[in-house]
Amino acid sequence: MNHTTSAAAPQRAAAPTPGAGRSRFPRRSALAVLVCWLLVVFDGYDLIVYGTVQASLISDTGWGLTKATAGTVGSMAFVGMMIGAVFAGRMSDSWGRRRTIIGCAVVFSVFTILCAFAPSAPVFGVLRLLAGIGLGGLVPSANALVAELVPDKWRSTIATLMMSGVPIGGSIAALVGIPLIPAFGWPVMFLVAVLALVVVVPLGLRYLPETLPSEESGAAAKEAVGFRSLLRAPFVGASVLFAIATLVTLFAWYGLGTWLPNLMQLAGYNLGSALTFALALNLGAVAGSVLTAWAGTRFGPVPTAIAAAAVAAAALVVLVSGPPVAVVYLMLVLAGVGTHGTQCLIIAAVASHYPAHLRGTALGWALGVGRIGAVAAPQAGGLLLAAGLGVNSNFLAFAGAAGAAAVLLAAIGTKIKKSTAVGVSNV
Repeated sequence: MNHTTSAAAPQRAAAPTPGAGRSRFPRRSALAVLVCWLLVVFDGYDLIVYGTVQASLISDTGWGLTKATAGTVGSMAFVGMMIGAVFAGRMSDSWGRRRTIIGCAVVFSVFTILCAFAPSAPVFGVLRLLAGIGLGGLVPSANALVAELVPDKWRSTIATLMMSGVPIGGSIAALVGIPLIPAFGWPVMFLVAVLALVVVVPLGLRYLPETLPSEESGAAAKEAVGFRSLLRAPFVGASVLFAIATLVTLFAWYGLGTWLPNLMQLAGYNLGSALTFALALNLGAVAGSVLTAWAGTRFGPVPTAIAAAAVAAAALVVLVSGPPVAVVYLMLVLAGVGTHGTQCLIIAAVASHYPAHLRGTALGWALGVGRIGAVAAPQAGGLLLAAGLGVNSNFLAFAGAAGAAAVLLAAIGTKIKKSTAVGVSNV
């Protein structure tokens, strides 16, 4: 039995004919993919925005934050993302992608804007958590929708390219932070979310179709949508491995995104230079999205992800040796290619591995469990620094996580090969 179910199943009458199973990519589907990509850009912006303002929050607010407590505050958004990813993935399978995506976008935008007016660290942390719930629901829901709209042969490529929005958003945060924070202070960085509320959400209302995969014909339509389906045969092994691989990958990616500007300042660089290092990381991730989209299509998402994770681990280890500045930039670019590229490929593999009626749930499961790594990374970075272990302790921790991702993905590849040999599934 092949569990890579086509997304060409009948949709509700209100939805345009999806492109899955065809070589043609309808114009309206392309516009819907573009809207989803724009929403993913805000996921990347939010990843880096806290890193850009962290030093200001510690020194300028009078909130009494230390490096350790700043890490705790940084983790609050990721706790929210974990909650949002788990529940929104299932909601999108049960209630429809469009409602879930737009609802999550509104929640994220409103609470991010409110962060600019937070009077204290606890209030700021709560607002970041609530914003994270909306943001965490966007990625699995948007990817599930996109997987249903694009032709089968493009699914892996588009899923990977879609995630280029994350580092592009991060690059925007680093770029605008360089002139805006010194001129207007840290709150202005959170007011950017107004654009999501007044521009991207209306575009979503106009161009996103509603899809309900539960209308698929046959036995799949009758199968319950939920996490139990993921944690029993034939999916349980892959579900657990995908989730843990996502966890360690996001530990590395979000750890770097949260702490890199501060780490580079501690290493002796000024704020402007520290943010250009963050920019290098995110530009590498943009390049990684394109490179891994091509390589994932040619060699398969899992084998390519193994190579990407190994590259990230090696690049971060090189940083520990204190290389020249030019080499630091190159290694950060490679770290961006590897960490974000790995996560893109995991999403592509999950989107292809599960049938359509479980796709949103599976993406929500992997990203929800994976957000534990995103929650732990800011905490771990702050605790390592507070313990006096220095900047290199962070790079080694993130390198170890990337190396663990390579090992876990190798296990996934082996499992999938064995399953394919007996006709259970394919990726």
